[in-house]
Amino acid sequence: MDKIAVVTDSNSGITQNQAKEYGVHVLPMPFFIDGETYFEDIDLTQEQFYEKLEGQAEISTSMPSVGSVTELWDSLLQEYDSIVHIPMSSGLSSSCETAVMLSQDYDGKVQVVNNQRISVTQKQAALDAAEMARRGKSAAEIKDYLEKTKFDSSIYIMVDTLYYLKKGGRITPAAAALGTLLKLKPVLQIQGEKLDAFAKARTVKQAKNIMIEAIKNDCAKRFGDPSGEDMHIAMAYTKDREAVLEFKAQVQEAFPNHQIEFVDPLSLSVACHIGPGALAVTCAKRLPAE
Repeated sequence: MDKIAVVTDSNSGITQNQAKEYGVHVLPMPFFIDGETYFEDIDLTQEQFYEKLEGQAEISTSMPSVGSVTELWDSLLQEYDSIVHIPMSSGLSSSCETAVMLSQDYDGKVQVVNNQRISVTQKQAALDAAEMARRGKSAAEIKDYLEKTKFDSSIYIMVDTLYYLKKGGRITPAAAALGTLLKLKPVLQIQGEKLDAFAKARTVKQAKNIMIEAIKNDCAKRFGDPSGEDMHIAMAYTKDREAVLEFKAQVQEAFPNHQIEFVDPLSLSVACHIGPGALAVTCAKRLPAE
């Protein structure tokens, strides 16, 4: 049986310490902040990031350098027979496309998964890959499964402020001004390709209800699982952990037969586009039993 290493990036929300616990490897994502380079969870903490974001620092995201990717792969292949590499969604970054290109020099030993996920759904894919490796699946089999099931997940995000969407050019200044005037709380969705508009709420309470109903609807209609029995339910947030823990009680009430599996900070690559105070609910299909 091949010894397989599972690699993902910090957009999954898996910290370097958690990676050791989960038995996976995490490539830190680079950020350019006021002209300096930082690496998520290496020399850039969540707290430092939001301090700089709210301090009007110029922040831009980047994909990992070619050298950092190949150095990690080369190091792992001294110990492992093959690698399953799960980057953030190709709809949100070109890092997946670059990794696929680089993998062509590794004679099939590196399988890059175009999994179309980010944050806790990407995290779940990495954990599923590690479990499949323990079950004796090959790297190619793991890649095939993760790509076949890549759209078996949803993320719904309530945005607290329109400022960062406007700053990033994702909505027009006029739409942002009107939304601010009407005190709108937009709900966005990620179902693979990109961050899209989903609904407009007038209150935080309404936005929360919209997200819960959207997850229920996906379980029933998209995934054919009305009870959500075969789904992972998880949550994410930007900056305000107290707010998400308060919301967790409401989500738990809506899914009484579930344990909310993760309550994680959203990827900083997403956070820089939506700002602090965001709340998210996610679902992803469970890996079938052996």
